[in-house]
Amino acid sequence: MTHHHIPYLSGFGNEFASEAVAGALPQGRNSPQRAPHGLYAELLSGTAFTAPRADNRRTWMYRRQPSVVAGAYKAYAQPLWTTGAAGGVATPPEPLRWHPLAVPEQPFDFVDGLRTLAANGDADMQTGMAALVYLANQSMTRRALVNSDGEMLLVPQQGRLVLNTELGVLEVRPGEIALVPRGMAFSVGLPDGPSRGYVCENYGAHFRLPELGPIGSNGLANARDFLAPVAAFEADSDGAATRQGVELIKKYGGRLWSGTQPHSPFNVVAWHGNLVPCKYDTANFMVIGSISHDHPDPSIFTVLTSPSDTAGTANCDFVIFPPRWLVAEDTFRPPWYHRNVMSEFMGLVHGQYDAKPEGFRPGGASLHNCMVPHGPDTEAFVKASQAKLAPQKLDDTLAFMFESRYRFIPTPFAMQDDFLDRGYANCWQGLRDTFTRDSR
Repeated sequence: MTHHHIPYLSGFGNEFASEAVAGALPQGRNSPQRAPHGLYAELLSGTAFTAPRADNRRTWMYRRQPSVVAGAYKAYAQPLWTTGAAGGVATPPEPLRWHPLAVPEQPFDFVDGLRTLAANGDADMQTGMAALVYLANQSMTRRALVNSDGEMLLVPQQGRLVLNTELGVLEVRPGEIALVPRGMAFSVGLPDGPSRGYVCENYGAHFRLPELGPIGSNGLANARDFLAPVAAFEADSDGAATRQGVELIKKYGGRLWSGTQPHSPFNVVAWHGNLVPCKYDTANFMVIGSISHDHPDPSIFTVLTSPSDTAGTANCDFVIFPPRWLVAEDTFRPPWYHRNVMSEFMGLVHGQYDAKPEGFRPGGASLHNCMVPHGPDTEAFVKASQAKLAPQKLDDTLAFMFESRYRFIPTPFAMQDDFLDRGYANCWQGLRDTFTRDSR
């Protein structure tokens, strides 16, 4: 299942055009009386028709059969993929942390391996998001997923993902991320076998690049480093799809549904538009930091943001903590102790996180909800308070955060004893009262 030298299109939010067969893309119009090569024209709208031009997202597809050629749907059981705040349970106002979950031995593909840890908002109201992990050891074959509730931001932690989408193929390795639009069919292949990672299911406004303000016109995640697929379609020349059918799993209104259709959903021969799946290599992130004093706000590490109706207050920010130099003078360099109106869900792809050198492990997660105190553990505080402040390279590390204006509600699954770290709060117990009236 390895795909060598997969070609990509470069840019974020671009108006792309791609065709797998020469002449398949109509010229000068979107819906000619007869589309080239006997194809069907189909529009996927990711925003309302009347959304401002800068925000409008849509793609025209030219496919061998339209999406309406499908069977009836029946309920599909996957109780661990829950939706919104309603899928959670009451939890105390304290920090939470989870140990990494092992990939099960029994066969699980991406759909069956999703586990919601915490969520907020309401998918039908198009507000909020969910933070999930996936544990999978089997590729999706003759099966595809369509999420009508939100776009999906995938953060692989172990094992590459090969995403077959309606618009083409993306290969995504740990250290990269992928974004799949709401309503677009995709399947997940696992070329490296057992795989694990994180997902942000965003019910709200589309993820976009944050404004740069006084940073200027360059920095953080640059648009040119996002890669979109080129048109590719499954030939089905042997008629296998027609004989066997393809199972389509749809997430719709917080529920999963299964239906069988006679053709592959990956039958788009040409397309053009700006509603596209894409991937991004976090190694290309241009880190901005302090070169004088003080630890800057983590907002400077924002890769993508989903805005809300309150300016500057995100439905969800996707933030990374990649390798970087620390050079600030007379400064406690790790994150400061904090109580935040925003809620913070964190994961670790590899390495150590500087505020939690022990206990926070790759594949694990933590949650510091609205107004819940958090900050460096005792070990990190002692070390950073006494360190010689020479330039220091934080290397071989990649942590990330899903930050939301809405409080995360953990699921019953997440509150199980087998991987909830019940001893998490102990990491701060060594922070004794060291107040003295003597000056330094």
